[in-house]
This record gives sequence, structure tokens and C-alpha cells, in this order.
Amino acid sequence: MAPNPRPGPDDSFPSPTSLVQAETDATLLKHIPDQPLAKLDRNAHVQFLARNFVQGFPSFSLLQVGLDPGNNQRAIDTILTWQHPDGGFGGGPGQSPHLLATYASVCSLSIAGRPGENGGWDQIDREKMYTFFLSLKQQDGSFLVAHHAEVDVRGIYCLLVTATLLDILTPELVEGTASFIASCQTYEGGFASASQPYFSPYTSESLLASPRPPLGEAHGGYTFCSLAAWVMLQPFLDDSLVGTTRPQINTNSLLRWLVHMQGSPTELGGFRGRTNKLVDGCYSWWVGGAFTLLEVLGVSVATPDIDQSHGQGDEQDWNDVDDSFFNREALQEYILYAGQHPAGGLRDKPPKNADAYHTMYCLSGLSSAQHRVVPSPERRGQILSAWQRKDDDLLPGRFRKRTFLDSLSWTEDGTTAKIFGGDVNRVNATHPVFNLTIRYIVITTKRRKQENDV
Repeated sequence: MAPNPRPGPDDSFPSPTSLVQAETDATLLKHIPDQPLAKLDRNAHVQFLARNFVQGFPSFSLLQVGLDPGNNQRAIDTILTWQHPDGGFGGGPGQSPHLLATYASVCSLSIAGRPGENGGWDQIDREKMYTFFLSLKQQDGSFLVAHHAEVDVRGIYCLLVTATLLDILTPELVEGTASFIASCQTYEGGFASASQPYFSPYTSESLLASPRPPLGEAHGGYTFCSLAAWVMLQPFLDDSLVGTTRPQINTNSLLRWLVHMQGSPTELGGFRGRTNKLVDGCYSWWVGGAFTLLEVLGVSVATPDIDQSHGQGDEQDWNDVDDSFFNREALQEYILYAGQHPAGGLRDKPPKNADAYHTMYCLSGLSSAQHRVVPSPERRGQILSAWQRKDDDLLPGRFRKRTFLDSLSWTEDGTTAKIFGGDVNRVNATHPVFNLTIRYIVITTKRRKQENDV
């Protein structure tokens, strides 16, 4: 980071928005020390999470910390009280089931739980879960987030992650869902929360494929959830839509929008969630984490042209090149300098307080900036050779195999790690789709495969 970053543009027409932006820039710049020494204060953050540990499982695993057996069991027992008798999980005991609460509960059990009696994982009622999911499905392929609630792409992401982890993802469940996701992309390139369904003027039962204008503006959270859902739906796009029009998303306009969400040097390289909004630590993951998903869809980073006539004395110039869609070092600076609260935990930005939500997604964003996690053909081949199912030639078996292969083949490319401040600041690599550390996603999916092997 330059010692005196150039201020943002000023059009000499102050407004409430521009004044808040200027105040934010000034506040952020105060958090760059005269002699920068970036340090991730693990102890303070672990103590913060320990005070709020029910909400903090993924953050613990990112920080390379595990729960002791007593608290681990207490967490399992508590989460199971949230399971609704009709399927799914609510936000607390006796509450109605909701897709976001179901996602959080199942992800937490994938970390804290274990197979067997009182382990939590086998106590999830998968049949009722599937029935609950189907009860939320709409004619256009979307899902309500809860009964009598709204449609939201964040809920679709939560449903797909949960269904994948529990091995209940079927063509029936996701029929039409990819087309709905595609309809939520806005003119900017990012994704909105939903889209407006159109029906035939001749009958209310006939849903038209277009026009389907997005509802609302492009937003970082909606965009990540839409893109991750799109990645999870790839097996069904390749196999189940033969003979129909394959839905498409515009990855070029999406990339352009994502790149423009990273803040300027005066904003310390943090990410904002919407055009002309303030940077916020949680978008370190919701936007910063989306670039890896674009790569798996085939959007590649162009390698810079290097003058081959230069001698060995210019090697340092090549080493300074960051072959990434975004400035990974700058994002780490934002999180380490501005995201950390002095009392522990991480936050939106100073002078706001820390909370479990921002602690989780700042650390996830830090992980995405430090590590490059990619699908490994070698690992995919190993998983494929170990696959044993008698119904492998059946249609559901093909989907199940492809889903497991796509989920388990991610590995960290250690040669491209970029740790700002040195290894003392290193956090664990997290799965680009599920946002569970790689260790937990392997264990969880292996559990489901073993339970289905015959």
C-alpha cells in the first residue's frame, strides 16, 4: 500500500452519500500504522468467539481451533432442539423451519457432529428434510425461504448446500432452478434477490420463460449465492436438460461487476456489496470469494505479457505480479488493519463493533485472499476410481457421482498462497462453494458416501 494513497474523485457537488464516503475514507486511513505490521490477533478473536461460540463454528475452524468434547456435545444437543418435527431447522426451539436456519444448523453439525448415537449427524431426518424442501418449491423453479415467506436466491443456495451435504439432491428437486437463477442477473452483471414471474394472458397456469426482470439491484450476497448455486447445478445442466434450451449467465459482465466492487487505496482495498456503497468486511467473502467460482466455470485470468529479452535481474518484477482477478494483498490489508476490533472479533469497518457474522465472513474472505483452491483432476480421478455403487448406471446414480466428484475434488494449490504479513497470519483454506474448511467438507461427504455404498 502506498504511504499516501490518492483520495477518491470529488465532483465538487457534495451529497449525503459523498460526505459519508469521505468520512469513511478518512477513518480507514487512520488505521494504517506509520510502520505497518499486520498481525492476525488469533487469541483475541478466539476469546470473542468463545463468548459467542454457538454462532462461531466455521470461524473456529478457519482459525485452526477446535472445540473441547464437552462443548462440542453441548452444541450438538442444542442444535438438534431446533429441528422441526415436519423437517428442516428453525432458528431456535419450537420455531418454524427456514432455509437459512437449516443451512446454518446442518453446516454446524457437519463440523461439530459425528455419526452414531447422539452424534447429531445421523439424527437429521433426511426424508422429512426432502419433503420440506419440496413444499417450498415454486412453479418457476425457485423456492420460498419458509412457508408463507418470500423467494430469495440466498435460500436457494442454502437449500442446495444442505441437500448436497445430506445427499438428497435430485433432478426432481432442482428442475427449473437454474433457469430461475439465470433470470436474476441484472444489467450490471451481478445478481438480484429474485425475478418477476410472467404468466400467459390466456391461463394463469402457463409460466412464460421471458420476460423475467430481476427484482432489485445487483448485490454481493445475492451474487455469491447465485453463482455458487449455479456451480452446484452444473451436473443437472449437463444431463437433465437435453433437448431443451440450456440457461446461460453472462460471466463476462459478472466478472466486470465483481472487479469494480473492490475499493480504492483510500478504502484499503476492501469490497463493497453494491455500486456506490461503502466497503464492508463481510463482502470480503461474498464478493472476494466469488472469483474462484468464476474460474471453475472457465473464466481465466490472462497472464501478463513479459518481455523475454529482459535478463535475470528483472525476475523480481515477475514475482510481484498477482495473477488474480482482484488485489489479494489489498483485501488482506483491509481485514487486518480495519476489520479487526481491538477487543477481539472482526467487523464491518471502524468504528463499528465486532459481531459473529462479520467475524465469520471477514475470516472467510481472508482465507479466499490467501489461498487458491482449485479442482484437482488427479484427486477427481482418485475419487472416481474408489467409487463403488451397484446402481451406478442409473440416472440418480450418475447425478450422485457427479455431485460427489465436484464437491470433493477441490484442493489447495500451495504454490500460489499469498499470505500478507507472513505465516503468522495464515488461516485455513475454505471450500469455495460450501465455505467449510476443506477438512470438514471431505469428512462430511465421505460420511454420506459410506452410508449409501452397498
